[in-house]
Amino acid sequence: MDKNIDLPENEQEDIKELLKIRRDKLKYLQENGKDPYVITTCDRNITATEVHDNFENLENKDVKIAGRIMSWRDMGKAAFLDIHDRSGRIQVYLKIDDIGQEMFEELSKWDIGDIISVEGFVFKTRRGEVSIHAKKLTLLSKSLLPMPDKFHGLKDTDLRYRQRYVDLIVNPEVKNTFVNRSKIIKTIRSYLDDLGFIEVETPILNTIPGGAAARPFLTHHNALDLDLFLRIAPELYLKRLIVGGMEKVYEIGRLFRNEGMSVKHNPEFTSIELYEAYTDYNKMMEHTENIVNAAAKAVCGSEIINYQGEQINLSKPFKRITMIDAVKEVTGIDFGEFIGNTEKAREVAKELHFEIKDSNTWGDILNLAFEEKVEETLVQPTFVCDYPVEVSPLTKRKKDMPELVERFELFIARREMANAYSELNDPIDQRERFVKQVELRDAGDEEANMLDEDFLTALEYGMAPTGGLGIGIDRLVMLLTDSASIRDVIIFPTMKPKE
Repeated sequence: MDKNIDLPENEQEDIKELLKIRRDKLKYLQENGKDPYVITTCDRNITATEVHDNFENLENKDVKIAGRIMSWRDMGKAAFLDIHDRSGRIQVYLKIDDIGQEMFEELSKWDIGDIISVEGFVFKTRRGEVSIHAKKLTLLSKSLLPMPDKFHGLKDTDLRYRQRYVDLIVNPEVKNTFVNRSKIIKTIRSYLDDLGFIEVETPILNTIPGGAAARPFLTHHNALDLDLFLRIAPELYLKRLIVGGMEKVYEIGRLFRNEGMSVKHNPEFTSIELYEAYTDYNKMMEHTENIVNAAAKAVCGSEIINYQGEQINLSKPFKRITMIDAVKEVTGIDFGEFIGNTEKAREVAKELHFEIKDSNTWGDILNLAFEEKVEETLVQPTFVCDYPVEVSPLTKRKKDMPELVERFELFIARREMANAYSELNDPIDQRERFVKQVELRDAGDEEANMLDEDFLTALEYGMAPTGGLGIGIDRLVMLLTDSASIRDVIIFPTMKPKE
């Protein structure tokens, strides 16, 4: 419960009284040698789910369990409690004859929300519910704030995100989301580890933010008296490792982009980037299909899932289409008929009612047409391939069409899920593209790349042909847990503090 929430004056007084009652109960317990906070450990030997799943073997046997009291039903000299642990719920039956008069009287100082341990034997009630018949109870922690109303729960989404600890207590399905998030990451790691990839860690504090078109966060290192950026991508460091001969590397970690927030965007988010020498973006498509497919099976048990009311088929292979053909399918305009012709592209932009900048070229306008007209149509998994060079400064050009590069993005449920390249390993071409990015930055584009001389030096030592892939972990978790907002899958999302 948020103590700072705006409530009518009479309700505020009621809450103050509840808080006082709970603190008075704690004071009584402490003064009578029952301080729960002095207990340092609890040697429980089973979880709630294990009791339910193994009843036949456990019936009439003693167990010790611990958890939070979530409901309480008094029956005179007996009571039923529901306690929840990390695995689920179990009912506890207790009566005065078994736990003793002193313990039974102490229960008047306990509340819903308190954390307790229970020692007793497993049995079934007359109604057939698997339960624990208590012989001994111990208060492990006192809850000084009342739980949200059990019939209404914690529904305010803003409050749920701010007080995730309460959200996890009263909304068990939320915990399942984060258990499944862990399964997804574990599945990805297992897939790559089995293929001989090495997991590495690269710097989060960067002198030059690179590897993506994004606005960085700026910080300052006092000892060095140096401005630093929080990384927007690990790409340039991971490719340095390819130069060094590591050949197969990946990193799962946080990225930071000082940009807008939405149901699809959080300023800090998790991605995986992987790089493999002696291959290209076609191999990255194979890895992407395998990772998404395996994660779906691990979490959903099927290649066919439902996301926000739509059925999505994640079986392999995924559809593949070029950006030019995708735009043509939706708009009827074939940018392939006037490749490189910026004047014609500007005419098309007017026809499509796009706002463009003076610096926009044929490739920029093709990409804009795709973003404005095509993305919203891509529900089933689709690899959109062969992007314009203008929006792909780190990607190898196509041999037969230098205006385009060997790049794809995977779209599912109308949003980008993955981005991959045949990595540019020509240091001369890379320098030229960095220079163009610097020009855009000087003209006011805060998302344009900076020139990274050390990375160019690495390329000059020689980098093998390489495929690279980035997958947004948060968006993949959204998809596979049927979550509408990225805040539902980030356990502590970025929030503006309350005044």
